[in-house]
Amino acid sequence: MEAQDLIHADLHRAAWRKSSHSGDNGGNCVEVAGNLPGIVAVRDSKNPNGPALVFTPGEWRAFLSGVKLGEFDA
Repeated sequence: MEAQDLIHADLHRAAWRKSSHSGDNGGNCVEVAGNLPGIVAVRDSKNPNGPALVFTPGEWRAFLSGVKLGEFDA
């Protein structure tokens, strides 16, 4: 997928789901949409009409792998 395709991705049919790591207390919540062909979109659940980050499935898998391995831990 080309970078231009990611920039202009149509998210109107995105099926958003809240991260399993997000709490129910109204704090920091992330929603992910993985139902769109060739992209994974991520947004802040407190701002559903705001911007979303868009990744290729490979980029998203690499990010999740890094999280699981603790690469981003402070």
